[in-house]
Amino acid sequence: MSDTPAGPTAVPDAELRTDGERRTVEALDAAGVAYVRTRHGRVGSLAEAAAARGIEPADLVKTIVVRRGDDDFLLVLLPGDRTISWPKLRALLGVSRLSMPDAAVAKDVTGFERGTITPFGTTRAWPVVVDERAAGRRVSIGGGGHGVGVELATDDLVRALGATVADVSEPG
Repeated sequence: MSDTPAGPTAVPDAELRTDGERRTVEALDAAGVAYVRTRHGRVGSLAEAAAARGIEPADLVKTIVVRRGDDDFLLVLLPGDRTISWPKLRALLGVSRLSMPDAAVAKDVTGFERGTITPFGTTRAWPVVVDERAAGRRVSIGGGGHGVGVELATDDLVRALGATVADVSEPG
């Protein structure tokens, strides 16, 4: 993250407005992860969310739900300026097919709507893969509600979730 404070619309926030926000905070607290929550209101794109949080798009890490098989999913965390490299992810997982579920399935398997998905507080625990470009940095991830961010150290996230760190992305 940059050394500049959060943008003018992002403010520290402790209010839990949704079940998703509550689950996220409870999971972070249970894991002992140090974090700062901010709220900036709804945005229309990752670039707008990054601007509202006062960070570069690469420092906003998105959580993507990936289907490996029937009732078998994982969460892939990527810097905002990157996309999944399907060949790299398939090779890492040792599978020949992967897909992205539609919004309804993603909500069913995580408990979060698209745009609010975070690896903390999912209704079922899924394996997590973090792109290596996010490792060793301070980033902002989704906070379980629209316009809510959680700033934390990626290394803390990896430890808390037992995540795998690997090269699974390409330039966006």
